[in-house]
Amino acid sequence: MITPHDTVLLSNAEMYEADRLAIAGGIPGIDLMERAGLACALAIRARWPAGRVCVLCGPGNNGGDGFVIARLLAARGWMVTLGLLGDVAALKGDAALAAAKWDGPVAPLSAALITQGDLIVDAMFGAGLARPLEGVVLDVIAAVRASGNRVCAVDVPSGVHGDSGAVLGDALQADLTVTFFRRKPGHVLLPGRGLCGEVQTADIATPVEVLDQIAPRTFANAPALWAAQFPQPGAQDHKYVRGHAVVAGGGLACTGATRMAAYAALRIGAGLVTVAAPPDAFSTYAASLTAVMNRKVDGAAGLDAMLADSRMNVVLLGPGLGVGAATRDKIAVARRHGRKLVLDADGLTSYMETPEDLFKIIDEHCVLTPHDGEFFKLFPDLKPGDKLTRACAAAKRCGSVIILKGADTVIASPDGRAAINENAPPWLATAGSGDVLAGFVLGLLAQDMPAFEAACAAVWCHGVCGDLAGRGLIAEDLAGHMPEIFRQLAAQIS
Repeated sequence: MITPHDTVLLSNAEMYEADRLAIAGGIPGIDLMERAGLACALAIRARWPAGRVCVLCGPGNNGGDGFVIARLLAARGWMVTLGLLGDVAALKGDAALAAAKWDGPVAPLSAALITQGDLIVDAMFGAGLARPLEGVVLDVIAAVRASGNRVCAVDVPSGVHGDSGAVLGDALQADLTVTFFRRKPGHVLLPGRGLCGEVQTADIATPVEVLDQIAPRTFANAPALWAAQFPQPGAQDHKYVRGHAVVAGGGLACTGATRMAAYAALRIGAGLVTVAAPPDAFSTYAASLTAVMNRKVDGAAGLDAMLADSRMNVVLLGPGLGVGAATRDKIAVARRHGRKLVLDADGLTSYMETPEDLFKIIDEHCVLTPHDGEFFKLFPDLKPGDKLTRACAAAKRCGSVIILKGADTVIASPDGRAAINENAPPWLATAGSGDVLAGFVLGLLAQDMPAFEAACAAVWCHGVCGDLAGRGLIAEDLAGHMPEIFRQLAAQIS
């Protein structure tokens, strides 16, 4: 059974600390290296038949792993060519010990070596690479790419930064990546995720207890991370126990986003959902909404009167609402009533000139769901690049949970926790998909799921809905798959 420990993603610094703690606990570093090399060799043998293999080794511990892999594959009858960046005499520590056990030739790393292998083992640089690749390494990568050979990467493909998934100059495209103990953010964030191919995480006997000492704060988004807080309806529950969500309705020309968000909130379990409909669009909502209720609400004053009912515990503002002072006024009203908020689309863009005004009134019970364009309007100084770092910085600054959307959505909490989602199919990139996601968050908050866990669960469910709907989906298809997801979750949680 998957546990929260299994969802942990370790930064480069945290992985170094895990190794240090394992060694301090009595496991020699060379033993960790031997186990890492063995894990790679076993994964290679399981996937490809014995043949010609070119092992590319770097000057550090990643290269040491490569020497172990070369020795173990040669012992199993593989024809091994080994190339090293630098001199054997310059290797230090465990890498030097591993190299000393290799009794085959060591060639200087060069592009010409690639012709001597049908499989390439990339042990040049691991996740801790911090500078752009240069020189002969770039030539080697170009030669591997031109060869079309299969590639097994050790830890991460050379050129991929383990913390951010960024490409440092250039990077190899791997078919298989074998990493150790726990994955890194760079295995899950783009573009790194796309360069890793299949990722296998090998147990090299690092004690899992080191995670308690490291106390990591970044996770892969999966049910194990939030299942304990996921709403579980009881036999004696009634609809008011499951929360009453409000969606501030868009005007006559923009009712679709509101309706999709409202139905999504109801599908994911909110007991009641009411659309606060502007007078000019009331008849349109009334004619099209069934299980979702509809109330005529005129401006911020009307919303103020509506929220006098304390059972209405969470409000979504943004989809189709319009950009400007009227939307800001409604947000302010909802916060004066102490309501949890989900802010999307126009609810975010309305503060693009004065983001600090928004940050003053929201808190850790609120969830913001920007895509990159909306994000940079609120946080213009957090430049494109490391998505995890900027999402975490934004959440800390605004004091609320951030869902920074995309194929590698990052959910960040102001307390420093973050989760990276990896189950979104590409066909979720369609009009209205984000409105459904906002509705999912709304519905879970209505049921008193904590904001960070609600955001994580909503993003994960959204991805599974997309997968179940399949290519060609439109946003209206998504929420209808929630009953199947509930069945899946019940099986996992039990």
